[in-house]
Amino acid sequence: MKTGFMHRILVWSLVAAGAAWDPSAASAQQPPTIRLAVADAVERALTTSHRVSEVEARRDAATADVASKAAADRPTVSLLAGYTRTNHVVPFGIPPTNPTAILYPDVPDNWRTRIDLQWPIYTFGRIEGLERAARADETAAGKDVETARADIRLDATRSFWALVTANESVRVVEEAMTLIEAHLRDVKNMFAVGLVAPNDVLSVEARLARQRVLLIETHNMRDVADADLKRVTGIPSEATLVVDAALAMVPDSAPEVSALLTEAKAGRTERQSLQARAAGLDDRRSAVAAGLKPVIALGAGYDYARPNPKIFPRSNAWMDSWDVGVNFAWPLWDGGRVKADVAQVAANKRAVDERLADFDTNLAFEVRQRRLDLEAARASIVAAGEEVAAAAEARRVVAERFKAGLVSNTEVLDAQQALLVAELERTRAQAAARLAQARLDRAVGR
Repeated sequence: MKTGFMHRILVWSLVAAGAAWDPSAASAQQPPTIRLAVADAVERALTTSHRVSEVEARRDAATADVASKAAADRPTVSLLAGYTRTNHVVPFGIPPTNPTAILYPDVPDNWRTRIDLQWPIYTFGRIEGLERAARADETAAGKDVETARADIRLDATRSFWALVTANESVRVVEEAMTLIEAHLRDVKNMFAVGLVAPNDVLSVEARLARQRVLLIETHNMRDVADADLKRVTGIPSEATLVVDAALAMVPDSAPEVSALLTEAKAGRTERQSLQARAAGLDDRRSAVAAGLKPVIALGAGYDYARPNPKIFPRSNAWMDSWDVGVNFAWPLWDGGRVKADVAQVAANKRAVDERLADFDTNLAFEVRQRRLDLEAARASIVAAGEEVAAAAEARRVVAERFKAGLVSNTEVLDAQQALLVAELERTRAQAAARLAQARLDRAVGR
């Protein structure tokens, strides 16, 4: 009786647990699997990059500064209001004694409102120069955004191919381990029938242990590359990445250095940014130098006050008045402020010019270096492919000769090691070619 009751309790508990279990919730807890091509990695990196967001914010600030400078030659309208309490005074009238007409009454409460308009009509190029300089800064900020995006594209491309290279390295080492494990089985079988000495088995086991260490290192390299690509692309660390690309590539021969350098000078956004800033400093220098020239402005206003000081005699009543005028201001001496400001802008201009010249010098070296890297990678891929083919054939021949008892176990291990080294070298050469192509594209501003 008691056993049947406990059985029913167990069944009810399992039914309740099944009802509470949500298959969709369980599947939602599984880490997502994301397939990435190199274009997808670049797009994700550009979308999630904080650096790109920062320079875009600076560009927006430069755009707002252009609007501010452009509005400087437009009229400004202000509303003024005030209240002043004064001491009591003896009213003044005509005649002074027993006056019949009060000219200056005792009005301690003074109220004033005014709508004021100020409009700089002509500033001798001061406002226009500042506006042109602001537009040049906006152009430079836009080029900085393009530069940041180019850097992010290169970083994402580098991280992507680093992971592809690490995956390929793991595959190569695993295949090498498969070959050594098969060879170890053959050696053990030959030892069992007395065809080889015990040290041959130990030699193969030692080589297999060394390969396991190498496999651990390649797995660690792959995990680091996986984490780096997730960092660049903003993918959660718990997600599973599957890279959709083949590492094998023989890049086309690059154009001559002169053609690449011409393309780089036209395409590098860093250079365009420096040129825009240099032009902006020329405009800013003209605007600052105009500080010693006169300014003509239009002023107007409408007053509604109690009492209105523009109306005589004063009266303790709300009265209106208006005025319109043209003002001319010419700073004859400012203690050298404008001269110092002009010298400061000129020095900044020289600094940008020198920076541009330095950039051109480094650009020529960078383009030449990236082209040489690409050409070296092309040659390395061809040579490494030939080396792999030769090592694979040598390993096959040595393995057959070993089974026939014509060569020693050491020669088989050496042949397998040579094949592994050749395949890893080919992997490195292919990765170097991918990276060299990406860096050359970045150097010439593609």
